[in-house]
Amino acid sequence: MSLQAEVESVSTVYARQNGIDRTDDWLMLKLTEEVGELTQAYLARTGRARDKGRCEAEREEDFRAELADVLAHVLLIAQRFDVDLVSEVDDKWLRWVHGREDPA
Repeated sequence: MSLQAEVESVSTVYARQNGIDRTDDWLMLKLTEEVGELTQAYLARTGRARDKGRCEAEREEDFRAELADVLAHVLLIAQRFDVDLVSEVDDKWLRWVHGREDPA
């Protein structure tokens, strides 16, 4: 099972248990929420927001967890819209590495 499919499975169970209708709009809005939480964790990690009583290690843990949440929601959107992210990253980003285009 792919990571996208596994994340989809977890999200489906979570939504069912919490009465969430995972519409297209919900997925996009949830990603925005998670990016906001990542930003908040980053600011706390870099000392530019209150630490909420969290020590440095906890702030680092929060930052890493929020990165995972953002990635998971990107994967959910890709799953919903049948996007092969590996292929898309290869076409958009890795073409430079594979010599298909000159970045200069």
